[in-house]
Amino acid sequence: MLLALAPAAARAAFTPGSAGVGDPFFPLQGNGGYDASSYDLDLAYQPGSQRLRATATIAAVATQDLSQFDLDYRGPTIDALSVDGAPAGFKRRGQELVVTPAAGITAATGFTVEVRYHGRATNIKDPDGALDGWIHTDDGVAALGEPQGAPTWFPCNDTPTDKALYRISIRVPKRLKAISNGRLASHEPDGTWNWVSDEPMASYLATVTIGRFQVERGRAGGVPSYVAVDPREARKSRRPLRATPRIMRLFDRLFGPYPFSQVGAIVDHAQKIGYALETQTRPVYDRAPNARLIAHELAHMWFGDSVSVTTWPDIWLNEGFATWAQWRYAQTVGDASPAKRLRRLKREPASKVNLWNPPPAALRKPSQLFATSVYVRGGMALEALRERIGNKAFYSTLRTWAATRRDGNATVQDFTALAEQQSNKNLDALFGRYLYKRGKP
Repeated sequence: MLLALAPAAARAAFTPGSAGVGDPFFPLQGNGGYDASSYDLDLAYQPGSQRLRATATIAAVATQDLSQFDLDYRGPTIDALSVDGAPAGFKRRGQELVVTPAAGITAATGFTVEVRYHGRATNIKDPDGALDGWIHTDDGVAALGEPQGAPTWFPCNDTPTDKALYRISIRVPKRLKAISNGRLASHEPDGTWNWVSDEPMASYLATVTIGRFQVERGRAGGVPSYVAVDPREARKSRRPLRATPRIMRLFDRLFGPYPFSQVGAIVDHAQKIGYALETQTRPVYDRAPNARLIAHELAHMWFGDSVSVTTWPDIWLNEGFATWAQWRYAQTVGDASPAKRLRRLKREPASKVNLWNPPPAALRKPSQLFATSVYVRGGMALEALRERIGNKAFYSTLRTWAATRRDGNATVQDFTALAEQQSNKNLDALFGRYLYKRGKP
């Protein structure tokens, strides 16, 4: 009897992975039961018809005995789906793509998912009203994923905590260029652009930006650089982009070595987007940026891209840090120092509610993720920390943070604990005042 029951008992041990990882703002974002290792995306896009044809191959490792698992996916029609080469069952349920493999997958076992799909990819409106996802432009597209747009153009485990390696191949009409993250491995005669990301990347930081671009290759801060600029933005972009090596050298000195093997920029002519995004190694700008914005987005390579949030309410770790870094760069070109900015901001009245609320580390809803206070009051918090613990402990904290958390994730509590450890001071009052207290700190 025991021998007869053992196979059934073993089968019963296989259970579905969770449909979400419990993010407080986006509960269904990400999925349980596996870790993605790599994404191999083969895309073909026709801007005229706005039709995308693609194959996504995802390598993953099961973290439990899986009977089924989910991918995040808001994209067009699925033509076929297989797991380890065998056809698998699938159904779509909102943003979830529920996959049932032909056989259970044992914990710690690697497996490969292939999804073939085609149609018109689109975008979504975020809680703050901004668009992200597959955003059409007048000469192509810009794919921008923060915080939930990546699944509009490829199936993924869309959580910042599941970073992976990427190879992204895009075939476009020969008159256009297709720019992505990492290094350009090859550009083929048929109009295919092959990009490889050599360091782990969160799904929301992946991009494909297609259009007419002028390209400049070189080095910035000792790192290979690839910059693509829409000709309509070239004149206004030229001088700000030349600041990149200077910014890189400053941040290397302040924060430690640049964390990636490539750097650059994509300057599009897509002003309906309304924002820039720190897509990994190569930020996307919707118009010609100024040098201060370039400093902000490059700072994210350390704070946001290499060291990423664990959950979205901790976005201060991205935006407050990049804002302070932007101020610090501005000081080197004759603008006010972060200390002067802090003094000026302290003189602003409590009635300027958007400066003070919501508190940067006490966000209540996803529409507050990119509130002005997250940036401005967030930058103030770091400057107040520097003045409280001194330069030596402050920069030691930032460099230790960037080095020990590299390619990983962290929380606000992790950072505040590190600052206390590096300074040997109790900082509860300072962080409580600047990060958690409602109203003017």
